[in-house]
Amino acid sequence: MTQRGKRTNLVHGGTRRSQWNEVSEAIFLTQGFVYDTAEQAEARFLKTGPDEFIYARYGNPTVAMFEERMALLEGAEDGFACASGMAAVNGALCSMLKAGDHVVAARALFGSCLYILEDILTRYGVEVTFVDGTDLEQWQAALRPDTKVAFFESMANPTLELVDIEGVSRLAHAVGALVVVDNVFSTPVYSKAISQGADIVVYSTTKHVDGQGRCLGGVILGRTEHIRGVVEPYMKHTGGSMSPFNAWVMLKGLETIELRVRAQSEGALAIANATEGHAKLTRMIYPGVESHAQYDLAQRQLGNGGTMLALELKGGKEAAFRFLNALEIIVISNNLGDAKSIATHPATTTHQRLSDEQRAGLGISDGLVRLSVGIEDPADLVADIMSALDVA
Repeated sequence: MTQRGKRTNLVHGGTRRSQWNEVSEAIFLTQGFVYDTAEQAEARFLKTGPDEFIYARYGNPTVAMFEERMALLEGAEDGFACASGMAAVNGALCSMLKAGDHVVAARALFGSCLYILEDILTRYGVEVTFVDGTDLEQWQAALRPDTKVAFFESMANPTLELVDIEGVSRLAHAVGALVVVDNVFSTPVYSKAISQGADIVVYSTTKHVDGQGRCLGGVILGRTEHIRGVVEPYMKHTGGSMSPFNAWVMLKGLETIELRVRAQSEGALAIANATEGHAKLTRMIYPGVESHAQYDLAQRQLGNGGTMLALELKGGKEAAFRFLNALEIIVISNNLGDAKSIATHPATTTHQRLSDEQRAGLGISDGLVRLSVGIEDPADLVADIMSALDVA
């Protein structure tokens, strides 16, 4: 078969049809499977033939379609679908680490990712060193011959700092470490993480993949040997697998993800251009404008600024809350990647468990508002934001 384009794979990749030849992918909503004979059951558990589905926690036809389609989109060999984005992060890290191992991680991470690194992994004897993810010299200084994993968000939540995937991968591979990238903000539409050196890529598919605020999900992508030999045994025995219904929703989301994400990015750029230098703002953060310190890296790594931006309002929390409460189209929530535009105040929601010192070190001020841009008319979104800034 000739190689197909991305948008074709997003619609048709991994499709398995039943005897009824349905157009839309079937939901195989079953927890188990029937065997014709005891010998067939034995063979299925021994995995001696194709499609060895035996239990939904281990695998399912609908889930397998989603895993294959995500792998095609990312350019990975294989994938394992998980119950949530955090199940994917936890599974990617815990499946390969043990007491005495060393991890180097970027300091700028989502609060739940920090909890896994700071509280869970260290509780079981894993040593974790945090660095400024944007500084390759700090990565080089922290990586050791016994380092097993380098972990970072390719675009940090919520300050949108980028980590140089090629640069960190080169340094990590030199000491034999695997590179695990949380790629949610970068999106699988713009991602080139595998070709840029990442060994494992993790997504919360709750975000851009579903894209319509319906279901939780996550996926771990990488080489088949690692996914099936390391990740799958851990996930199937600890119970973090994706449900068939959620996998079906994600498949439907993948059909339109490229169209949605590109429209969202156009809206984000329009908002960034309209708000840059605004008198009510201390700063506007969007990697897709030339004034951003990492604009060149964003263009090289993604080719785009993405769907997210951040506004830091003068006047701190009070001004930020006045701004949020004045929005009419953009909703207040803590999700992202949705077709609806969403505003979040990280200091009091997604990153509230961090200390004041930690938030300050990450650049999360009381005036910072994170915007996830949807697919509404960009002119309407700009007007909504400018009106709210007048109130703030």
